[in-house]
Amino acid sequence: MKFRFNQQKLTDYLRSALILVLLGVEILLCAEAIYEINSEYFVALVCCCVVLLIVEAVNEFVLRRFILKAVFYTIAALLSFAICLLTGNSYLAVIYCIVLTGLYCTVETFKDRTILFGCGCGLYFISFVGSRLIIERSLSIYQALVATVSGLFGGLFAILLDYVVVQFIIKYYNTNKELSKALAAADKSREQLEAAYEQLTVTRLYEERNRIAKDIHDNAGHSMTTVIMQTEAAKLLIDKNPEEAKARIISANLQAKNALEQMRDSVHLLAGNDKIKPVGEEIQNIIVQTMDGTGVRIRSDIADFETSEQTRRFLCNSLKELFSNGIRHGKASAFYVELANNGSIIKLLVSDNGSGVSGAVKEGFGLRGIREKAEKMGGTCCFTGEEDEGFEVTIILPDGGAEVKND
Repeated sequence: MKFRFNQQKLTDYLRSALILVLLGVEILLCAEAIYEINSEYFVALVCCCVVLLIVEAVNEFVLRRFILKAVFYTIAALLSFAICLLTGNSYLAVIYCIVLTGLYCTVETFKDRTILFGCGCGLYFISFVGSRLIIERSLSIYQALVATVSGLFGGLFAILLDYVVVQFIIKYYNTNKELSKALAAADKSREQLEAAYEQLTVTRLYEERNRIAKDIHDNAGHSMTTVIMQTEAAKLLIDKNPEEAKARIISANLQAKNALEQMRDSVHLLAGNDKIKPVGEEIQNIIVQTMDGTGVRIRSDIADFETSEQTRRFLCNSLKELFSNGIRHGKASAFYVELANNGSIIKLLVSDNGSGVSGAVKEGFGLRGIREKAEKMGGTCCFTGEEDEGFEVTIILPDGGAEVKND
């Protein structure tokens, strides 16, 4: 259970405590005066004490406007002066301290409390000196002066001590109040940050899933479309041109294997298996699978190193696409693959002995996708070839590859 700070209840407790202290002082005054003053003065003393108690209670619990409070504090000062005249002792300082303490609690600023302290000292000075002059008329001037000065300084010191203590308590109270507000604000901010972090985590999860879904659509979907087109063409050519039909089926088989590998990679990512694998090992596996499935010859110079998952997937998918294009469109029977990393850049070079190109290279869906992805990752992609001289692709990426969103 959390402790809840209630400012209003604490203020009410303090006001009640002041009224109880005032009641105790008044009882003490009346108890001392019952045998020292005649009955008429005692009745007047009791009346003054009762009225003073009522005035203070109304001031503390009823009045809210500062002007009305000031009027009632003036009345309280006059009653204190009357009590001092009737009793002839120094309890006037205690009563002033009680009255001023209640007044300090009604103002907000240190400046206003200091002004009230000054006014209280002035009223106490007038009340005390006036009452002592009236009470001690039978004493000599020297004796009256000594008694008045000693009592005056004792009372002023009591008022000063009360002012300092109350100021310290108010300062401590305000500091704790501000600290409580700051802690509450910090707790609220922490809750908001936790909620925002949760939302961000969920958002990033959905973004990653959307990215993987797009990757499946762009890569595996394209491969499967190619497989369908190649097999449909093979059906039409199987009687007229068996060799061409065979080449189409081999190309479709390679595309299907590529699509299967891409689907496996995407499933591994969805399952949270994003361990980075050496890219050279993956490239070698693709080369072996291509030679087994198509019968083409492939020479290679492959450096084995680790890089980011994004870069590894891009290089592997690009190599599969280039093998498929070389076999399907260029009628290539041999390839050369080079993969290098000099510490700052990664280079993938793929060349074939196919039919090449006549004139400028026309980028299809696959080649355009490879070039755009390489540029998004901060690299370059260059296509070169001549008619009947084969085709060559050079991909250069920064080491590790730059992470790209919404690719």
